[in-house]
Amino acid sequence: MHAPAYTASGELIQPADYRQWVYLSSGLDMSYNPRAMASPSPMFDNTFVNPGSYRAFLRTGSWPDKTVIVLEVRGSMGKGSINQRGHYQSGAVQGMEVHVKDAARFQGGWAFFSFDDGGAPAKQIPVSEGCYSCHSAHAAVDTTFVQFYPTLLPIATQHATLSAEYLKDTAKLAAPPAARAGQE
Repeated sequence: MHAPAYTASGELIQPADYRQWVYLSSGLDMSYNPRAMASPSPMFDNTFVNPGSYRAFLRTGSWPDKTVIVLEVRGSMGKGSINQRGHYQSGAVQGMEVHVKDAARFQGGWAFFSFDDGGAPAKQIPVSEGCYSCHSAHAAVDTTFVQFYPTLLPIATQHATLSAEYLKDTAKLAAPPAARAGQE
């Protein structure tokens, strides 16, 4: 079973075997801040989901209760061995965020946790933090950024589970530049 596990005080226990879960996608130097500058050494993020939740998503286009999505952050290198161009992942995990769906435990059903201090159990990131409002306003499916998972977006489209907010964002991006200027 790959359900979320908590300490007696409600902290999330880091999933030990998440790298054996279903790999969803990687991003390179992604940022949700329009003013963010590219770093000289881009960061990779890798996303994994517990296998049972993945299978349920394939069937329904929605995440079931007890879904655990792990985003690990790793550094990159551009020169090494025979590599002449581009970047590859290097080194240890530099950060980890976990998005958990647990309707009985969290208002709104979902919560975020950060394991930036290693493997110690993590407290829930306060609901007042921007990750909650951003995910609510822009996530493709059930507060998750399925739009960045190329194998799952078509499934959500097929099952008609894409959020109204995501469809609105997509329509803005598809509009001609002159029309977009009036929408912003």
